[in-house]
Amino acid sequence: MDIYVYSDESGVFDKDNNDFFVYGGLMFLSKNDHENWKRKYLNAERTIRKIEQLPKKIEVKATAISNSSKGKLYRSLNHTEKFGVVVHEKKVHPKIYTDKKSKQRYLDYVYKIGVKRKFENLISRGLIIPEEVENIYFFVDEHNTATNGIYELQEGLEQEFKKGTYNYNWQKYFPPIFPSVCSVRVNYCNSEKKTLIRSADIIANRLRFYATQNNLYTFNKKTEINVVCQP
Repeated sequence: MDIYVYSDESGVFDKDNNDFFVYGGLMFLSKNDHENWKRKYLNAERTIRKIEQLPKKIEVKATAISNSSKGKLYRSLNHTEKFGVVVHEKKVHPKIYTDKKSKQRYLDYVYKIGVKRKFENLISRGLIIPEEVENIYFFVDEHNTATNGIYELQEGLEQEFKKGTYNYNWQKYFPPIFPSVCSVRVNYCNSEKKTLIRSADIIANRLRFYATQNNLYTFNKKTEINVVCQP
């Protein structure tokens, strides 16, 4: 089994001017599933492009379309496996914000936890058999991340899902949830060229909207999305 993970972020990690930072995304559990949903979402985008009368040079993303169209695109993703992470920025320890490296390490951590919780959910539902997972492909919207930051996310995800982690405070080893996985790969992508990155943008935007409305509980209960709140 190969797993494909697409994600995007919404908001700015800056507690002085923002209340919430969000990751949103979706997972596909086979190549066929992944390709089928890409075609479906492209069709949905074509419909919205006509409704919004968007020129070809403008991406069909949350910042470019009406709330009504965002809702249509979100509903076009019904029955996909979604996940999300909401960071309550003012609850994050102030030291995290002191430099770029600390901020990026923290965001990598919450992203990893959000993905892990979704994997655990899929395992509990019998949709993933851990021993059968061979490759995990992460597709992340590209942003201003230093080269070493890209490698650190790759290493962190690989450590969590392929090698296992060790907690030095508790002197305890936590084995990986996918003991037979061959590779964990992170790809930073241009949303203009990756259809399903744009679908992750719509999910992240919807999730952040509900966070700002203080309505995450209701949102989590009535949708298929798995939301993790940090810290």
